[in-house]
Amino acid sequence: MGAVQPPSESPTRSWTLLTNHARVLLLIARDPDARLRDLADAAQITERAAQAIVRDLEEAGFVTRTRVGRRNTYELHPAGRFRHPAEADHEVGELLALFASADAPRRT
Repeated sequence: MGAVQPPSESPTRSWTLLTNHARVLLLIARDPDARLRDLADAAQITERAAQAIVRDLEEAGFVTRTRVGRRNTYELHPAGRFRHPAEADHEVGELLALFASADAPRRT
C-alpha cells in the first residue's frame, strides 16, 4: 500500500469535521457568559445562525440559557446523549472533555 496523502486544499469544496452545532457547544463550554455575537464571530457564522443553534441546543436539553441583567449565561448539561443512533451510547460530556483536555496547557 502507498503512503496516506494529506487532504488536499480545494478552494471550490471545503468542509469541516465538526458541525456548527458542535462548535457553538464547545464555545459555550469555554465561556458560558459569551455574548451571542461573540459565539457567532468565533464560529464564523452569522448571529442569526448562532441564535438558531443555541435554540436547538436548548431544545435538545444540552444547554440552559438564563438571563442575567441584559446578558445571557449558559449552563451545559453534559449527561445529554448524542442524537444520532451511531453515537447515542455516548454523552455529550465526552466530547466536551476531549476538547477541554486539548485546550489545557501542555506540560513540557
